[in-house]
Amino acid sequence: MLSQFFILSSRGDTIAFREYRGDVVKGTAEIFYRKIKTWPGSLPPPIFNVEGIHFIYIRRNGLYFVCTTKFNVSPTFVVELLTRISSLCKDYCGVLNEEAIRLNFVLVYELLDEVLDFGYPQVTSTETLKSCVLHKPVEVALDAPAQRITGLAPTREQRTLPSSAANKSVAFGSDSKSGEKHELFVDLLERMTVLIGANGSVLRADIDGAVQIKSFLAGSPEIRLGLSEDISIGKSSTGAGAIGVPLDDCNFHQCVRVEDFEKDRTLAITPPDGEFTVMRYRLAGDFQHKL
Repeated sequence: MLSQFFILSSRGDTIAFREYRGDVVKGTAEIFYRKIKTWPGSLPPPIFNVEGIHFIYIRRNGLYFVCTTKFNVSPTFVVELLTRISSLCKDYCGVLNEEAIRLNFVLVYELLDEVLDFGYPQVTSTETLKSCVLHKPVEVALDAPAQRITGLAPTREQRTLPSSAANKSVAFGSDSKSGEKHELFVDLLERMTVLIGANGSVLRADIDGAVQIKSFLAGSPEIRLGLSEDISIGKSSTGAGAIGVPLDDCNFHQCVRVEDFEKDRTLAITPPDGEFTVMRYRLAGDFQHKL
């Protein structure tokens, strides 16, 4: 189905390249990069055609993850596949950037061999691939100035960790023999879109949020994540002037059991290895507050 897969840097350098079917011309990486740099107006769409070759790509942290094909494939399916591949690279390399991919290029090729076979997707689960991928990752060292600023030197009295503490491979941290800690990192990410009137009042504010977890736990233990009891789903569930957090809608990862959510706003989770989004939610409404 897919003819090629490659990863390009922001400068157009080819970091990883895999040919699967041999049915497209050579130099597709150069054709792709030249096309996106000369595209009129804004950035090109995630899928475009050049002389009968479909290019489908995503951009993550300055890296281009690209697939080429001559078949009539579903663009959303390929975009989801590219998203999963980028997530796998982050899970196994610890951090997703050009240096991490270059240092772990053998590991990346090993992942690609398991994920795609003759251009057909096989498996994209981080947990399943752990038994197939044998190459140990090379951890990206943190810069010394960053260590001094954030105080990353390990001490017995250290109670808090910087956000970069989760930037390690899933190949470490879940094996009791390696001496690594069993850890779980929870991130709350929110994006706000605001419409402001000429007098400075907020006419509308939309919030898209996500609760992300990165698990380094051995086995499949069940964990419970408690949310605010003031959360309500749907506008009709709270009257005017009610105190609470009314969510327009929300959805959960397949590993979440939501039986207790309606009762006490608790999520029972059996976390898979790697990073995943536990919950997505959206708030939209009109506000009369001043900036």
